[in-house]
Amino acid sequence: MVSESSHGASSSYPIKTIVVLVQENRSFDHMLGWFKSLNPEIDGVTGSESNPISTSDPDSPLIFFKANSEYVDPDPGHSIQAIYEQVFGRPWTSDDPDPPHGPTMNGFVQNARGMEKGMAEAVMKGFAPDEVPVFKELASSFAVCDRWFASVPASTQPNRLFVHSATSQGLTSNDAMKLIEGFPQKTIFESLDESGFSFGIYYQYPPSTLFYR
Repeated sequence: MVSESSHGASSSYPIKTIVVLVQENRSFDHMLGWFKSLNPEIDGVTGSESNPISTSDPDSPLIFFKANSEYVDPDPGHSIQAIYEQVFGRPWTSDDPDPPHGPTMNGFVQNARGMEKGMAEAVMKGFAPDEVPVFKELASSFAVCDRWFASVPASTQPNRLFVHSATSQGLTSNDAMKLIEGFPQKTIFESLDESGFSFGIYYQYPPSTLFYR
């Protein structure tokens, strides 16, 4: 949370406080895709979206996107290799990492099916608005930004490093040793302090701001 410092920035700014809430990895469609039913202007889902069970089989059955999302354990794949398959429709290979085409977004089911029985159906679901009433109330009262993307198509910590410092220094996984060693870049909090703004960091688990040196 960022606020004007009582001794720093001018009080002429119309915005007094900015709150940034960072949650665990979720896709837009998983959390807010079905909110298109509340507001057709939202770039969400209609239920016509689908993924094949096998991207290499032109006759593969399709799994369509549904509502009534549920708790999924273990997590669907969100390593950079898993997301590569989800986005480009083919498994990652270090011998030939460059995709032969643009993103097809049709590998989510295939990747999930290879991880855990039953997960293929689970990843093709999102929450109906009534299932997430707090988000429903917020979306009904405020703007919804529907064109946002991960800074790194990878695990949690690289993206949180981007939140705080606009770079992960090339990190693409939750590499414990590199995180413990710490990262040298300047954070947004240091920039805020230099500009005379106050800030607070509130957390449930050890914050990613500990990963800087």
